[in-house]
Amino acid sequence: MDGIDKLNLLGMSCAPRIAPLEPPYAADVAAALFRIHPSDSSREPLKLFRTMVRSLRLCDPMFAFARFMLGRNTAIAASYDLRTRELVIDRVSARCGCEYEWGVHMAFYGEKAGITPKQAYSLVHGDCTDACWADEDRITLTFVDELHDHGWVSDATWAAMRVRFSDATMIELLVLAGWYHAIVYLASNGRVELESFCASLSGEAIMIGNRRP
Repeated sequence: MDGIDKLNLLGMSCAPRIAPLEPPYAADVAAALFRIHPSDSSREPLKLFRTMVRSLRLCDPMFAFARFMLGRNTAIAASYDLRTRELVIDRVSARCGCEYEWGVHMAFYGEKAGITPKQAYSLVHGDCTDACWADEDRITLTFVDELHDHGWVSDATWAAMRVRFSDATMIELLVLAGWYHAIVYLASNGRVELESFCASLSGEAIMIGNRRP
């Protein structure tokens, strides 16, 4: 695996192919955005969400599924932990070269998931052999890379993952990796422009909040 050489960085400098909706929103659009966007947020809903609502019939099932995959209450949502979830999402986004999704998740969840600046840099420019990773993280990143490169996970990686995760959680992690390929395809091919608060995939330094490695 050649790390950054396999990324397809789009730069997001081109105009969106599908423009996000702008306020004021029609009542049905506002209702859909309310179901996915935090009601106490002072920001406009994400550009990705405002792009997705151009297909309202798709939004309700997609947003409901997103709430399950990203929910923190494991009694009613997916059973994996936050750090594993974010390593999967961030590595999928980086391997697919999706600056938008990588930046959003790093901005919202990077620090909460305990991802250090060196680890953020490695997620984009390196791989699981970098010294910044603990053994459990290495296994998770290998899991993602094998899925991305081959569409399947080796017996050795599967066995290593099963030390930590149940069959049910393994199913959820496989679906999570596949789900975020779908999200990346939408963000990249719709050419959703970067949010103002997003970190950049392609810069020499990767930012989390106001910190640099």
